Amino acid sequence: MKLSRDAMAARVARDIPEGAYVNLGIGLPTLVANHLPPGREIFLHSENGVLGMGPAPPPGEEDADLINAGRQPVTLLPGGCYFHHADSFAMMRGGHLDICVLGAFQVSATGDLANWHTGAPGAIPAVGGAMDLAIGAKRVLVMMEHHTKTGESKIVPRCSYPLTGIGCVHRIYTDLAVIDVNQDGLQVVDMVLGLSFERLQQLTAAPLLAPRGA
Repeated sequence: MKLSRDAMAARVARDIPEGAYVNLGIGLPTLVANHLPPGREIFLHSENGVLGMGPAPPPGEEDADLINAGRQPVTLLPGGCYFHHADSFAMMRGGHLDICVLGAFQVSATGDLANWHTGAPGAIPAVGGAMDLAIGAKRVLVMMEHHTKTGESKIVPRCSYPLTGIGCVHRIYTDLAVIDVNQDGLQVVDMVLGLSFERLQQLTAAPLLAPRGA
């Protein structure tokens, strides 16, 4: 019933429009680069100072000097470039990115994002550029599994983890559904084949709105 990680990435890629400047966050979102339609011109940005990234290189063709913010090897498309870290953050903070795709520990019913720290004792804080992206990008998409490894819903009425941004999330993609965050609440856009809205609500801690026309 659940989507694979690659299927989730393909679903996100489907919604990224022609000509968009897009940052892919560390973790699951990096898979989106491998599923962008080859005929659609999309400019992928990495906060360590890369613009114009392509998909992951074939095994054996990695370049240790060409990596994304998660230290994964990437490719550079024709016309792509790399530049100073400070210039990269100026792009992020200056509103020059159309979309960022981020992972998350939790998203609240009002679009609050918690994705940098669980608050666990001894955990290493690693906020990176997440706060800059959450506030600076014109549209924030979250890509995450619907539940934690222990079965708790990651979509919650209110985040219990330290916040990355307040009311910044526009759309959530999980292995069960696509959900918009709007003024009325959490609006289900679509669900995996065979999953009913009633069952999805049972699996989600925050209240949901049924798909339009359902």
